[in-house]
Amino acid sequence: MANSMKSAQFLIESKMADAASGDPQAYYELGVAYSTGSHDVEVDLIEAHKWFNLAAVGGHEESQTCRAEISDEMTAREIAEAQRQARNWIQQISRLAA
Repeated sequence: MANSMKSAQFLIESKMADAASGDPQAYYELGVAYSTGSHDVEVDLIEAHKWFNLAAVGGHEESQTCRAEISDEMTAREIAEAQRQARNWIQQISRLAA
């Protein structure tokens, strides 16, 4: 159990570093991890939608399909929360780049 938690933490930390530089592929991979529970990451559709949304905005075409698919499993409130979190992320990395 401890190793699986370390694996999930390592994946998230390494992808977050790439995501902080605005890498659409990292956004996509985070979306996949949160939507499928891969790498022992806990499934979180709001978090997955946020990352797929950011990847889609960055031009990653497959993430548009993934975002649409998980949207079917989410409430309007959950989607709105995911969109709010995506906007906050963009603001955060914009401040870091300034």
